[in-house]
Amino acid sequence: MTNPAERLVDLLDLEQIEVNIFRGRSPQESLQRVFGGQVAGQALVAAGRTTEGDRPVHSLHAYFLRPGRPGVPIVYQVERVRDGRSFTTRRVVAVQQGRTIFNLTASFHKPEPGFDHQLPMRRAVPGPEELPTVADEVRERLRDLPEGLERMARRMPFEIRYVDRLRWAPDEIEGAEPRSAVWMRAVGPLGDDPLVHTCALTYASDMTLLDAVRIPIEPLWGPRGFDMASLDHAMWFHRPFRADEWFLYDQESPIATGGRGLARGRIYDREGKLLVSVVQEGLFRKLGG
Repeated sequence: MTNPAERLVDLLDLEQIEVNIFRGRSPQESLQRVFGGQVAGQALVAAGRTTEGDRPVHSLHAYFLRPGRPGVPIVYQVERVRDGRSFTTRRVVAVQQGRTIFNLTASFHKPEPGFDHQLPMRRAVPGPEELPTVADEVRERLRDLPEGLERMARRMPFEIRYVDRLRWAPDEIEGAEPRSAVWMRAVGPLGDDPLVHTCALTYASDMTLLDAVRIPIEPLWGPRGFDMASLDHAMWFHRPFRADEWFLYDQESPIATGGRGLARGRIYDREGKLLVSVVQEGLFRKLGG
């Protein structure tokens, strides 16, 4: 049986149907909409496939325009905006059943010599080996993993370990700051193509980031009072990395207002080197409101 990491690599292997047009699968899921990280990762694959391959992605900026339908293929149309001496720019439009659901602009840059500095991590954290998996925390609390979570855990292409214990009840969020941190890595090897690792991490970047917005509002693992959806997403890739090795995703929400919440993420390797910066805004609507 194919493991979730292999399924992720397969999901990112788009079918080329014209010079600048690609088609991606959208698995039939029980979710009400296609996972945003999947669309962003596939769109970035489409952009990368139209470059020479010698310039890694250095940034992307994307907007989620409409919810995608699970089980329906998505077509990615690439515009070759610019091919310069150092930079390459691509614009991608994702279309499903004749409607634009997502667009992305990605920039690729040939690395050049320059200065090098970064701010240190905001706090020391235990390593992933010292922390329980999400499934173990759920089992500890509920004694058994609910069938729905069991199925989700089996399909999840990334292992996740929260630095802070999961919050289940309203009294556990009293005074909580909108901050979170998780260790993540793909559950199996992803191969050696740097573009696959970049697109896989783009997929993962949408998995937990907006949770930082919810932390002061409701327990992450209790009954959900809000429906949330990604509005836009931006990433800057600073250093090479592998998405099948442990990375720390440090997250915070500086503001939530007007039904929208902003979240910022910083992705580090085990040595504390900053690999990727992420910013995302989400829409939060009260369920039943």
